[in-house]
Amino acid sequence: MPHKISEIARVIGGIVIGDENLEIMGIADIQQAREGEITFLANNRYRKYLKETAASAVIVPIDITEGEGKTLIQTDDPYFAFMKAVRFFYPEEPLIESGVHSTALIGEGTELGEDVSIGCYAVIGRNCRIGKGSKILPHAVISDRVKIGTSCLIHSNVNIRERVEIGSRVIIHNGAVIGSDGFGFAPKDGIYHKIPQVGTVVIEDDVEIGANCTIDRATLGETRIKKGVKLDNLIQVGHNCTIGENTVIAAQAGLSGSTHIGKGVRVGGQVGFAGHMKIGDGAMIGAQSGVSKSVPPGVMMFGYPAKPRMEEFRLQAAIKKLPDLLQEIKDLKKQIKVLEQRVVKKNVD
Repeated sequence: MPHKISEIARVIGGIVIGDENLEIMGIADIQQAREGEITFLANNRYRKYLKETAASAVIVPIDITEGEGKTLIQTDDPYFAFMKAVRFFYPEEPLIESGVHSTALIGEGTELGEDVSIGCYAVIGRNCRIGKGSKILPHAVISDRVKIGTSCLIHSNVNIRERVEIGSRVIIHNGAVIGSDGFGFAPKDGIYHKIPQVGTVVIEDDVEIGANCTIDRATLGETRIKKGVKLDNLIQVGHNCTIGENTVIAAQAGLSGSTHIGKGVRVGGQVGFAGHMKIGDGAMIGAQSGVSKSVPPGVMMFGYPAKPRMEEFRLQAAIKKLPDLLQEIKDLKKQIKVLEQRVVKKNVD
């Protein structure tokens, strides 16, 4: 159903410039939006599309006052406002019917809080605690003595191993494995003997874990994912790691054992950490970097091996000049050889 632009502005906390009675049918990307839809502009790189987009309305920063004939909604944070607009146009739908499905298996001594929903063929082990309002979707497997807080969402085919502790409002996406054994072996006489992994994993409140992530339990003690952490898909977290509050890690990154990441760190995709190191609060690691040693707080690192970003950029700029420099050296060597031959001939004469 259509919504007036004034209603959308009220929901997202913005100021309308243009037709307040304009009716909007939906929301779309700025390059794909059609007439009757609203889009957003949060990055100056896309500013040129303000004139080109077919959208009827655009959510913009407060410094944009002219919309090339389009109605605008000015906001302090267009990207955050866009998130609110998406929620407005696409209200959350139930992923599962309330209650416990008849095919779900629940172990002895397990306690379910109020309004817990458990999908078909889900398996919950013995002596677990599932908090109020949490949802366990079909085919999820939760082993013995697991604790899950309130309002959590565990998607299908997630496997949560024994004794793992999960806080409240945690989302774990399909195929993730929480609490698998850490990679620990003791070599003796050419044979690798498995070290028992008797620790656990603790996931604090408001964490989101992407599809097919694997978080290993500690050898001793705990692997801990702290409050507000967001993990993209296909991330490996090794045993005894710690990830600090509100850190975000993009897809295919890997943390070797005993890596300790501070709070507010941003990690790009396909970054590898060598292990037994500390990454300081607020550090930024560029995509495809290889981190081989500890990183101070607030530093931006990039490259393989990772270096301070500007140092790596200077090195890359120098590498681009190498072919010309090599040719210049060859030419200089030829000139030197000619000069040497002239000197020898002059001495002989």
